Amino acid sequence: MQNISRKEGLQEALPILISEFIENMKTRFGQSGDIIYRELMLGTIPAVIVYIEGMGDPRFLIEALHMDSPLFKELTNQSPDDRVRMLKELTITMGKVGEATTYPEVEENVLSGNTVVFIEGTSTSLYVGTEKLKQRGVEEASSQSVVRGPREGFTESLRENTALVRRRIQSPKLRIEESKVGEHTHTQLAVMYMDGLADTKVLHELRTRLNGIKLDSVLESNYIEEMIQDHRYSPFPTVYNSERPDVIASAILEGRIAILVEGTPFVLVVPALFVQFFQSSEDYYQRWDFASLVRLLRYLCFGIALLTPSLYIAISTFHQEMLPTNLLTSLIGQREGVPFPAFVEAVIMEITFEILREAGIRLPKSIGQSVSIVGTLVIGQAAVEAGLVSAAMVIVVSITAIANFALPAFNVGISVRILRFGLMAIAASFGLYGMIIGLIVLALHLCSLQSMGVPYMTSFAPIRWRSQKDALLRLSRHNMKKYMGKAKS
Repeated sequence: MQNISRKEGLQEALPILISEFIENMKTRFGQSGDIIYRELMLGTIPAVIVYIEGMGDPRFLIEALHMDSPLFKELTNQSPDDRVRMLKELTITMGKVGEATTYPEVEENVLSGNTVVFIEGTSTSLYVGTEKLKQRGVEEASSQSVVRGPREGFTESLRENTALVRRRIQSPKLRIEESKVGEHTHTQLAVMYMDGLADTKVLHELRTRLNGIKLDSVLESNYIEEMIQDHRYSPFPTVYNSERPDVIASAILEGRIAILVEGTPFVLVVPALFVQFFQSSEDYYQRWDFASLVRLLRYLCFGIALLTPSLYIAISTFHQEMLPTNLLTSLIGQREGVPFPAFVEAVIMEITFEILREAGIRLPKSIGQSVSIVGTLVIGQAAVEAGLVSAAMVIVVSITAIANFALPAFNVGISVRILRFGLMAIAASFGLYGMIIGLIVLALHLCSLQSMGVPYMTSFAPIRWRSQKDALLRLSRHNMKKYMGKAKS
């Protein structure tokens, strides 16, 4: 608290003496070793440039200021305002040059990687765009791989990410609104949308929520996602995210709004609909019939990942009469030496697989995949031979895990993993009747969700026939074009 109050007591306006300026800057930055103060002479007038080593590269600026230019000799006879103007307009030829008249403005520019130039006798400094950070190059998106389609993925650089989107949408109607969030991090944030396509109500609601964010730090886009999402306690995500520029460009062209955050390759999209999490960019790079088949397969995998363990528990515990006699006899023989009920057996296997999955992610890539595959095979086989679980349960858990991996959106897969345990408990307590009640409650919950005021289950509840061309199926582009033409006419 003492440091905060002392900083608040510092003066905001810049002095006219270079020694006082340097002393105050060192006081504000706490004698940090990476803050460079390079003093030089512009003719007969002392000056200093301030930058952060590693973030700014003022080599060309220093060379320009060290040139024996006749303009520097004229600075002595000029007024303070004319000195700044001459330096800004005639001497510094860098791309971005502006004025900073207060210490907070100077701090903001120095911390952004710019170089600040302060001249003796003036109370106005200049900032020059000299940002130079080593960034990861454009690589293939690792979390959303495709067989056919662009291989580019976003990076941690906000400006490079906006350029990747702008290259795909070369329209003057593409709007970018920038701001900063985080009291200490001052993380740069950009909102991208198409003027005339984005819903003005959604855009206004998003601006209101972004302006209401009060956080000390924003290090990743999830910080923003948690602050703007509609239902914080729902297991289903109401904000979509992607690290593929083509996906974000497509969403913007559909009228959605993208939120890009400095320091992360994952871009947020609002509003997000339930059907959007089952769509992949590859659907639009393949034939429409094949894309429709694969999309239906994803919905089937969603049902398998969510319901298979619960169905096995309910049928094997309460509804054995539903099984054929041969299958029932086989299951009874397998479970003859198992000491646990079906629910406990399923929980043990599910938790074991979750541990193996997390271990495979955290381990180095060279051994992570091998450990997860070998660990699953060895533990499953050993558990069956030891009589702890039945072979049928191993098959059920394996099919469930594989179906979970088929979902294109990772966060929806997490939602399924959470809900699966609840449905397993209901099935163990009330059988299929409990499962049906649980599914009804789940459907009601989905229908009650919204994303930026837009119903989460749009296309299905309320049903919109116009949206069915790209919901469960993807119609051919000819049919979609004809439909859109009729709608416009």
